[in-house]
Amino acid sequence: MLRFLSVRNLAIIDRLEVEFEPGFNVLTGETGAGKSVLIEAINLLVGGRASADLVRTGEDAASVQAIFETPDGRDVIIRREISAQGRSRAFIDDALATTIALRELGSSVIDLHGQHEHQALLDPAEHVGLLDTFAGNAELVDEAGRAFDVWVAAAAALERTRLGEREKRSRLEMAAFQLEEIDKVAPQPEEDERLGAERLVLANADRLSRLTGEAYAALYDGESAALTSLAGVWKRLGDLAALDPRFQTYLDQRDEMKSALEDLSFFLRSYSANLDASPDRLQIVEDRLAALERVKKKHGPALADVLAKRAALREEMEALQAGDERAAALAERADEARRQFETIARRLSDARRSAARKLATSLAGALAELAMPASRVDVRVTPLAEANQWTRRGVDDVEFFISPNPGEELRPLARIASGGELSRIMLALRTLSTPETTGRTLVFDEVDAGIGGAAADAVGARLQALGRDYQVICITHLPQIAARAGAQFRVAKSVRAGRTSTSLIRLDETGREEEIARMIAGAEVSARVLASARDLLQTRQRGEQTAKDARASKARQKGRSNG
Repeated sequence: MLRFLSVRNLAIIDRLEVEFEPGFNVLTGETGAGKSVLIEAINLLVGGRASADLVRTGEDAASVQAIFETPDGRDVIIRREISAQGRSRAFIDDALATTIALRELGSSVIDLHGQHEHQALLDPAEHVGLLDTFAGNAELVDEAGRAFDVWVAAAAALERTRLGEREKRSRLEMAAFQLEEIDKVAPQPEEDERLGAERLVLANADRLSRLTGEAYAALYDGESAALTSLAGVWKRLGDLAALDPRFQTYLDQRDEMKSALEDLSFFLRSYSANLDASPDRLQIVEDRLAALERVKKKHGPALADVLAKRAALREEMEALQAGDERAAALAERADEARRQFETIARRLSDARRSAARKLATSLAGALAELAMPASRVDVRVTPLAEANQWTRRGVDDVEFFISPNPGEELRPLARIASGGELSRIMLALRTLSTPETTGRTLVFDEVDAGIGGAAADAVGARLQALGRDYQVICITHLPQIAARAGAQFRVAKSVRAGRTSTSLIRLDETGREEEIARMIAGAEVSARVLASARDLLQTRQRGEQTAKDARASKARQKGRSNG
């Protein structure tokens, strides 16, 4: 859950802080006020691409900082800094971190659904990814991708044995040159990650030494060391256990806890004694990382890609130099690689067909809740007959078909859905694919695009329902959706001293009435419109309270029946 967000010098935001609530939060305000910049700020915190264009004009750097509450109840502080030159640094709990680490952490706490994401539905090529997300096929898709790469590499190696002599010599020279570049650096698997971790330790050696020394003194060696003080605790606990046996359980854990604390104290002492604070070593690590970055830039982007390129170059050279026996071995290898890919792809196809039936039924049910009650949905998984059509994602063509109105035949989704229907379909898909872990943050950037009336109210009800299990943050221009939120924030743009600046305030009850009235009528708000806004708020909030009461009553009944 995103508890706190602070933004400095990002686009048109100079300084902004906000504390989000659990449940359903909405951001409202005029178009261009800076609402989507806040979504961009959150995206940066979970590993999104940083750019110098994001830094506010005239400033040296931008920064975004947030406090996330993880599923296990722990608070994590994430900070991202971007310089005006485009350089970016990330920190997790004040320690340097990579964007990969940000993405891994972000994937465990937040789902971002962008403003134009629903346009993916217009491209049938994207439908297979949506189905795989619903089905949880990520591992199987990765396995198929790896098998596909092996097959393609083997087939390419075989093809190279059939080249003409002149082309062979040219390819050999290029492969030898590239291989020499890589071998000169001689990278090792995951070497950049290991050296990056070592650099972090070396760069913070003084702080690590101080912290371990302080911790060791507090735990073992200081005047008021914890282990010494615990002796008195155990003596009193023994006296308590003699009077009340309920203390005996804790007393029995004494040796185990003492041993663990002693192990920690010895580790702290050993760590401090063996800490390498050598500037020479730090320079060696920096130079080696620079060399690895150069080879990654040319043959990467990741070190694993460089190592794969080295292996491929060696195979290419062997293939180019191969005779008839080598060509026969390569042909056998290519056939085996294809068979392995087809085996995995068939398993993936079976999983997709099974999930397609479930997704069609679930999606139709979800759309019924979003003011599309008569919708029929079919998710069609069609085998691709020709091998040249196969991809890393398997051997299937996946396309969504829908009939949004009674009496209409099923047709390709990309050809018949309106903008408002696309928004609702994407909302339904994303909520159907949301992980079971409650407390996650779901961010929706203008999911209400192209809808209004009853459909808008249905989307608001869906978001409100999601807010009972998740934290929902939604940008909206529709009063029907804003009125259902538990917390509403107004984003406004103003000009001070010739500079545009964005501000954000949490609205109280009166402020919400005024803001929703503005959303209904625009700049001219009459008493009648204000009364309508007040009635809309009260009606939607009463509905949520009724739902809460019903859930509480159901929980009490369940408790009595279990008792």
